[in-house]
Amino acid sequence: MKKKKELPDKRVKSAHFSIKAYLVTYFVLLVLSAGQFLIYAEYIDFGTMPVEYILGMLGYWGLVSATFILITHSQIRKKFDAPMRKLSKAAKEVAEGDFSVYLEPVHTSDKYDYVDAMFIDFNKMVEELGSIETLTNDFIANVSHEIKTPLSVIQNYAAALQKDNLSEEVRKEYSNTIITASRKLNTLVVNILRLNKLDNQDITLPEKSYDICKQLCDCALQFEYLWEEKNIEFTADIEDKAMIRADEGMLEIVWQNLLSNALKFTEPGGKVSLIQTSEEDSIIVSIIDTGCGMDKETMKRAFDKFYQGDTSHSSEGNGLGLALAYRVIQKMGGTLTVESVSGKGSTFTVTIPVVN
Repeated sequence: MKKKKELPDKRVKSAHFSIKAYLVTYFVLLVLSAGQFLIYAEYIDFGTMPVEYILGMLGYWGLVSATFILITHSQIRKKFDAPMRKLSKAAKEVAEGDFSVYLEPVHTSDKYDYVDAMFIDFNKMVEELGSIETLTNDFIANVSHEIKTPLSVIQNYAAALQKDNLSEEVRKEYSNTIITASRKLNTLVVNILRLNKLDNQDITLPEKSYDICKQLCDCALQFEYLWEEKNIEFTADIEDKAMIRADEGMLEIVWQNLLSNALKFTEPGGKVSLIQTSEEDSIIVSIIDTGCGMDKETMKRAFDKFYQGDTSHSSEGNGLGLALAYRVIQKMGGTLTVESVSGKGSTFTVTIPVVN
């Protein structure tokens, strides 16, 4: 099959080889040759030189100029124009949404030049853009799914409430189901908005510091009913006081999510521990549980949006809590890490730098 000839890009208006370039080169070479003639004038009488010789010299330099232009053009085309055409074509394909584009470096790795380095950087850029595109599509798909589920529950139970032959007990049960689904939908939307806010702006530090130990105690007490209900042994080893300059509201989200997860994934009769220590330049908070734990694959994706390793608890969350907590700590310049053993429990550790 005959290969289709590639048409030139209509946006490109100038060529490397032009009459103007030829005339300029010709003129420069004539000026240089004139200097040579001035030197020879001491020994040669140009008055007796035949016209044919002068015309021949002009023709000779014209041929030299053409040869010089052709060689230069060939080198430019090979070293610059051809790679730039490949890069331009590849960039156009990426702009049209094709992220499978790959540019092979011109030389071997031991002879790379700046064109090769540019191709390598271009390939990395396309790979990153492809990853972002995939994440965006996955995010949209997950958001659609997570919103659709509670909406379907609300719609179905609201329709069921319109029936006339329902008892007061059933009506109350249906109403509670609608309220629960509405709360889950509200939490999902709030978390999505928070994540979007974190992705588009930095967390500003307040002027005054606050006691993080008191905050941890207050957050833990919010879940007292849950650990008592599940007969979980909850222990806290916290300092009397530790002042920190940080966004108090955002850190509260972190503690709530981590404590909620620890209690949710710990079976009745298990144990959850909250430990806080201070170092010279940081505050460290660890939440340890004896729950179901995670395998290595789940640990790698624990902070991904919408990822839920244990699907048995999927109805209790939307997979955004850890992702939100991770982004908050990341924006504060700290770290959130997890260590876990499947079937034995998990340890989430938050390290926050102390800013004076």
